[in-house]
Amino acid sequence: MNMTIRALMGACALGALASGALAETTITVATVNNGDMIRMQGLMDAFYAAHPDIKVEWVTLEENVLRQRVTQDVAAKGGQFDVMTIGTYEVPIWGSKGWLVGLNDLPAEYDVDDLLPAIRGGLTVDGTLYAAPFYGESSMVMYRKDLMEKAGLSMPDAPTWADIKAAAAAMTDKNAEIYGVCLRGKAGWGENMAFLTAMSNSYGAKWFDMDWKPQFDSDAWKATLTDYLDLMNSYGPPGASSNGFNENLALFQSGKCGMWIDATVAASFVTNPTDSTVADQVGFALAPDNGLGKRGNWLWAWSLGIPAGTQKADAAKTFVQWATSKEYLALVAEKEGWANVPPGTRTSLYENPEYQKVSFAKMTLESINSADPTHPTVDEVPYVGVQFVAIPEFQGLGTAVGQQFSAALAGQITAEQALENAQAFTTREMQKAGYIK
Repeated sequence: MNMTIRALMGACALGALASGALAETTITVATVNNGDMIRMQGLMDAFYAAHPDIKVEWVTLEENVLRQRVTQDVAAKGGQFDVMTIGTYEVPIWGSKGWLVGLNDLPAEYDVDDLLPAIRGGLTVDGTLYAAPFYGESSMVMYRKDLMEKAGLSMPDAPTWADIKAAAAAMTDKNAEIYGVCLRGKAGWGENMAFLTAMSNSYGAKWFDMDWKPQFDSDAWKATLTDYLDLMNSYGPPGASSNGFNENLALFQSGKCGMWIDATVAASFVTNPTDSTVADQVGFALAPDNGLGKRGNWLWAWSLGIPAGTQKADAAKTFVQWATSKEYLALVAEKEGWANVPPGTRTSLYENPEYQKVSFAKMTLESINSADPTHPTVDEVPYVGVQFVAIPEFQGLGTAVGQQFSAALAGQITAEQALENAQAFTTREMQKAGYIK
C-alpha cells in the first residue's frame, strides 16, 4: 500500500515537473552589444519575478554582425530569433513587407501615446507600430571641459565645423596620447556612414538627386570627405579606420579624446565615474553645422521587434512590453540612477523633474527634436532618413561606400578615388535595381 502510494506520488511529481516544463516558454532575443542592452541583461530577475513562465536566451552581437544575422533570418522567416533588436532603418521596410508582428494591441497601461512623436513615427507604417523603442538617440558633441579651458576656448552650445576644427587643434597633444577629436572610421552603413551621411547633410550634400542619381561627384561631398579626413589625420587617434562606437567610447572614457561626436546615448557612459576617468569633465553641445540650416546629427532608435517567423509571439510581446515600458525606466533609475536610464523614447521621462537634473538630458532632447527625417538635406530629395536612405538597397550601398571612405582614412586610396568609386558603384547598383532608367 505504502509502495503504491509512493509510486503514485512520484508519478504525480514527475507529471507536475513535465507540466511545468511544457508551460515554460523560452524566447531567443538577438541584441547589439551596446551598454544599455548589456545592462538590461543584468536586470532580468525583475522580469522573471513577474513572468516566471518565460525564460530568455540572449544572442549578443557586434552591430554589423547583428544586422547581417537578423536580416537573413527575418527575410527567410527562419524563426531563429523571437525578438530582434533592430533600428529605425529596418522597421518601416520590414513592416511594409509583412516581416514583423504589429504591436497595436499593446495594453493601455503601456501608454503608446507617451512615446516621443519623432521616434514613434519612425517605427510606424500605415498606422501600425512595428517595433517598440528601447532607446532613442540623435548625435551631439561630447567634449572635455578641462581641455577646452586649458586651451583658452569655450564650446558654443551650437558649434560650427570651424569651431570643431579649432578646438581639435588646440586640444591635441599626441605626446600625451590626447587626440583632439574621435570620430567613427569603421566601415559600415550604421558605423562610419551614419556619421558621414549626417555630416554631409550639414555641408549641403545628399546621396541622390530627385531622379535617384548618386551625388558623390558633387563639391559638397568632396568638401565633407576632405574635411573629415583632415580632422582625423591631423587630430584623430591612430588606427581610426577600425574605430566604431564602442572603440571611440573606450578612448573617450580613458581620457584620450578631446571631443567625440557620436550618439547621444553615449552620454551616460562618459559621465559614469565607475567607467569613465573624465566623468566630471564632460560637456555637451549640438552637432556642428555649416550655416546652411542643417546640423550634422542623426535620428535613430534601437527597438525591439518581433519577426513574423516566430512561434512564440505572445511571450515575445510580453517581453517587449516589459523592456520598453515606463516601469523598466523606473527600475533602471532605482538600480543604476537616473543618468543611466535608456534615453530618448518617452515624453514622460523628459517631464520628470529627477531626470531633468541629468546633465545631458536637455541637450539630448534638443538634438532629437532638431533632426527631421522627412527633410534630411538642404535640397529636396526623394528619400527619408537622416543618416540613411530608407530603401532596401541602402544596407549594401552604405556598407560598400563606407568601405571606400574607411580605406581613404587608412591611407590606402585618396579622397578623390574613394568618391569616384562610390559614385561608380552606387550608380551601377541603382541602375540594376531599376531606380535609374
